[in-house]
Amino acid sequence: MSVAAGIEDQTILAFDSLAARYDDLFTRSMIGRAQRGAVWAVLIDAFVPGSHILELNCGTGEDALFLAQHDVSVVACDASERMIETARQRMQAEDPEAPIQFELLPTEHLSRLRPKELFDGAFSNFSGLNCVADLSQTARDLAALVTMRAPVLVCLSTRFCLSEMIWFVLHGDFRKAFRRSSGVAIAKVGDFAVKVHYPTLRAVKRMFAPSFLLRSCRGIGIAVPPSYLEPMIRKYPRVLSVLRLIDRGISRLPWFRTIGDHMLLCFERVEA
Repeated sequence: MSVAAGIEDQTILAFDSLAARYDDLFTRSMIGRAQRGAVWAVLIDAFVPGSHILELNCGTGEDALFLAQHDVSVVACDASERMIETARQRMQAEDPEAPIQFELLPTEHLSRLRPKELFDGAFSNFSGLNCVADLSQTARDLAALVTMRAPVLVCLSTRFCLSEMIWFVLHGDFRKAFRRSSGVAIAKVGDFAVKVHYPTLRAVKRMFAPSFLLRSCRGIGIAVPPSYLEPMIRKYPRVLSVLRLIDRGISRLPWFRTIGDHMLLCFERVEA
């Protein structure tokens, strides 16, 4: 039986189909670099050199390779076999000595992980956990895998993305403008349908309690738009620089932090 047995096949097949071109579509895009750079600034503060962390939904390994450059060792997991293959190929080409271990493991099977020692922290970037139906179970699994007081950083798609809503309303597409607002939507990825959950900040705090305490939340991609607006941004690269500055100024403000493309939540493992 495959390690991914029991997980929605459509979701895994969708990410398998994206693996070969994901870096071109997002990682190397101007918007992708801008949003990821904002997340990286927080990662560097959270995970000190010498840390050993767990990454969920690692994709093509971009974040793991970045952390490895800063002397952080990573066990990086993903449900997509092709994503893991691409990540391993990237490591071999870019940094073959990087302290990274890539594992084919869906988040829903996290309890199967048996590390020799508890991790110093954990991390999931750019909506990987939005594809998980039961975040409460994920939080319980993580609580058994990280040390007390360990930072756990989770970057999720928000329920209300203001720039997305404005863009599609202006183009007369009200269905897409409010597609996230119900809390669950079906996203088409090529020929595949992916069920995506959009929990509120309050709901995520509740699902991670009592083992994790939310220490901070900031918006990612508030003024910087979602990645599907890359063609427009490429025409006006200076605009992106201004939008990034705006994001830096407002990303921690209570209302703004939950209306961007993503929100980055920083939890701490605490006594239940």
